[in-house]
Amino acid sequence: MNETGQGAVAKHPSDLYPRGQQIPVLAERYFKVAIVFLLLGLLVGLHMSISNNHSAHAAHAHINLVGWVTSALFGVYYALHPVKADTRLATAQFWIYVAGCVVMLPMLYFLVTGNESVEPLVAAGSMLVFLGILLFAVVVFSNE
Repeated sequence: MNETGQGAVAKHPSDLYPRGQQIPVLAERYFKVAIVFLLLGLLVGLHMSISNNHSAHAAHAHINLVGWVTSALFGVYYALHPVKADTRLATAQFWIYVAGCVVMLPMLYFLVTGNESVEPLVAAGSMLVFLGILLFAVVVFSNE
């Protein structure tokens, strides 16, 4: 505790972990997933720009926000809360969320570019993403 009665504040990221401990595996996985979605989002954006066809703008936004930004934020949370990152619930949350993204995001691209037959897959992936976010909320509000 510091003099204000609040928990100690880390002055350096290495202060978050005991000596020799690395960033939690789950946080590292989320950062890697985030980078993959960032690259995919950039490729979709470049394709739209080069082709001058912006019909995939909704998919582009979802890839960047749901895939890249949200995954990176989950990674930051788990990096800051390594005890919570090392739970079965957090691991299940990761796999459910990522599976949902892997299904929903490419299928959304195909849907908005004219392939209406993939709409049920977009819906299924969206439900997995939603479940992953609900599980993340449980992790955040849990006392572990």
